[in-house]
Amino acid sequence: MAKTILITGASSGFGRLTAETLAKSGHYVFAGFRTMDGKKVQVAEEFQKNNIQVLQLDVTDQNSVDLALKRLLEISMGELDVVINNAGMASAGISESFTPEQVRDLFEVNVFGVQRVIRATLPVLRAKRSGLIINVGSILGRVTIPFFGLYGASKYAVEALSDSYRYELSQLGVDVVLVQPSAYPTNMYAAAQQPADGATATAYAEVAEIPGKILQTFGTLFQGENGPNPQDVATAIDKLVSTPAGARPDRVVVGLPFGSDAVNTAVAPIQSGLMDNLGLADLKKLKLA
Repeated sequence: MAKTILITGASSGFGRLTAETLAKSGHYVFAGFRTMDGKKVQVAEEFQKNNIQVLQLDVTDQNSVDLALKRLLEISMGELDVVINNAGMASAGISESFTPEQVRDLFEVNVFGVQRVIRATLPVLRAKRSGLIINVGSILGRVTIPFFGLYGASKYAVEALSDSYRYELSQLGVDVVLVQPSAYPTNMYAAAQQPADGATATAYAEVAEIPGKILQTFGTLFQGENGPNPQDVATAIDKLVSTPAGARPDRVVVGLPFGSDAVNTAVAPIQSGLMDNLGLADLKKLKLA
């Protein structure tokens, strides 16, 4: 069954592949672009040829989010079934070298942006008593790699945010799933936020060279014959959209897990037990219309 879908951060990487994949599956896709300049103009034109609607949507700007949703509902005649929070930014380097302003910018996209989009779209989904929210997190929301800790912190936040919304919305018929991608060759790493305070990093001596070496390791991994394909993430999201309500998993790891799958498995019964002990077991199961 075709669904009306909004996806943020859709001009490149996972977002672009997901928009294209969902459109090929017969869904009515609205692709949010933070800006509409440069190479994005060509991407927007290609999308439009494939019946993918393009919206200017900056998740860091409430007015932009509101206007994009208004436009979507005008075009779709009030229909919206799936919201995919894909927009995000990466960060790599000595944690101390990032200024508070940089960390705020990181969380503005990766955390506050998710909250803005959810708050803007939920009234539509709640009114229908059905719908699906997919948040794109990261395996680094479960396991920690040094020098990616600030990025990981933002993704740890998305973990808690996703769980809480899943419970709170379960009796309203709205499902929430977290997708946890591993490292993939997208432009996210090339565009990763770099420390503004380079002088501080010098105090770490040889340790300051490690972030670059980690990125080089990822680069080698990406270029191998069996290198990871970003399409894996788009395919996983497409599968979630087509899975019947009530049958979707809470979390999906995509790519090399680096132990994140083990963490998911270990934490699940603890979290479930907590809900039982609080007398909130009913919130663990999606209520179908």
